[in-house]
Amino acid sequence: MDSAREQLRALAHDGGFADPWRHARGVLDPAVARPAAVLVLFGVLDGLPSDHDAQAEAVSADLDVLLLTRAATLRSHAGQVAFPGGRAEPGEDTITCALREATEETGVDAGGVEVLGTLAELPMPVSNHVVTPVLAWWRRQSPVGVVDPAESAHVFRAPVADLLDPARRVTTVLRRGGQVWRGPGFEVDDGDNRHLVWGFTAGILDALFDHLGWTEPWDRGHEVEIEP
Repeated sequence: MDSAREQLRALAHDGGFADPWRHARGVLDPAVARPAAVLVLFGVLDGLPSDHDAQAEAVSADLDVLLLTRAATLRSHAGQVAFPGGRAEPGEDTITCALREATEETGVDAGGVEVLGTLAELPMPVSNHVVTPVLAWWRRQSPVGVVDPAESAHVFRAPVADLLDPARRVTTVLRRGGQVWRGPGFEVDDGDNRHLVWGFTAGILDALFDHLGWTEPWDRGHEVEIEP
């Protein structure tokens, strides 16, 4: 898995894929936008090898990424699958923010996380945040799970080869206020639950896979409607 780690490190070194960022819905107000960060944490999945082929040799086996389902009671992005993360505290840098939020939301031991670098800031107009993705590698794994049910409903590790499986890729369609937004989506299972990854998180994964050359051809005409 050293190949995958070094590809991710190189992507962070290059600054990522912010220009152009094609997955923002709405218009950001930079005068009042708040800084936030998410932890995009990759590792080698224990005990759950994927049986799907991925185009790149780097992700042909057991590479995974840490995700969570946000609590249904949250005011923004309720019930959505997301990376661990949240709003930065005053004076807090993005890496510290991402690691703190990941620990608070999933219980991950930040001491076992190797930060590979940060990507360029990305706009999230729907909640008026500017979000910095922090790319990281799980060099010493630790148990994860729901820490606070008011924040997270579920924590799971998604095999990257499953995310790349063309049969699990969809175009999501959100209709709201007379407007229609289409974006990438991923259908993943964790053994007990089936999840639809869409919105901002799916946009990051989609752009990341494209820039790394990992994306396999998939049917963009396979659409899934999102309930508003």
